[in-house]
Amino acid sequence: MSYGTPSVGGMPQLPGTDLIVSDLCLGGNVFGWTADAPTSFAVLDRFVDAVAPQPAFVDTAEMYGNGASEQIIGDWMAARGARDRIVLATKASPGKKEHPLAAGEIRIAAERSLRNLRTDHIDLYYAHYDDATTPLDETLSAFDELVQAGKVRHVAASNYSAARLTEARETAQRLGSSGYAALQMHYNLMERAVFEDELRDAVQAQGLGTLPYFALAKGFLTGKYRAGEQVDSPRAKGAAAYVGERGDRVLAALGDVAREHGVPVPAVALRWLADQPTVVAPIASGRTVEQLADLLPMRDLVLTDAQRKALDEASAP
Repeated sequence: MSYGTPSVGGMPQLPGTDLIVSDLCLGGNVFGWTADAPTSFAVLDRFVDAVAPQPAFVDTAEMYGNGASEQIIGDWMAARGARDRIVLATKASPGKKEHPLAAGEIRIAAERSLRNLRTDHIDLYYAHYDDATTPLDETLSAFDELVQAGKVRHVAASNYSAARLTEARETAQRLGSSGYAALQMHYNLMERAVFEDELRDAVQAQGLGTLPYFALAKGFLTGKYRAGEQVDSPRAKGAAAYVGERGDRVLAALGDVAREHGVPVPAVALRWLADQPTVVAPIASGRTVEQLADLLPMRDLVLTDAQRKALDEASAP
């Protein structure tokens, strides 16, 4: 949780909403992909226990595993009777839809997600990607219908440009409808320029909270991916893009801070991100309980000004 982010009883609150969330958001993209159902259940069990008494913030999308991620989370919530312990986010995804954010497509996607998740409401429902083929009036009106019907508590944007985010806010105000309450975007120590140079001002002007995905740079910021090393992982190719002089500097700085605190490297990367302006909770996934264990220490980690400066300088775009 960044400095200045609203909180209730020390727990992060998504600005402009009634959503109290955990300071780490668990990404459900691996469920039904690299984590089977029993493993996913174990990860969810551990995460919910670890963040208590904070409500466990869990993120998924209709496209993850072609619906398998939502189904696994829904089955887990039903088996554990845990719906009231979860702040649940999912997304209306493009897939092969011609007009993904047309009103009819949003209604169909939302009903499908509600069935998959075995719940009567979604806490935070995203437009997964912008859809320039559909007027914002139509998109936002369709989202507002879901809010008014009680099927969605709040709506948000993912992968929107600053200009479109501003246009969406102006459109919602003109319509008197539910506007986007948050932005999910690509942001981490290796990917700073787009958010810090283009998006952050727009987000701050609108008073929105942000929820960065790929918080560990597709796994690169775990420290496993280095020049000349082969890692057996479906994310290896994406992480390999960051291998190089700048990546070496960032990993070295992360390693220094991790040793000073006696915590895993990923926890330091997540803490740096959580401390950035507007960030409510970084999104990170663990395909095993052991991987999750490397993320959780970020919650109690306090970086010094000197440590933040070292990470800022090492990762400067």
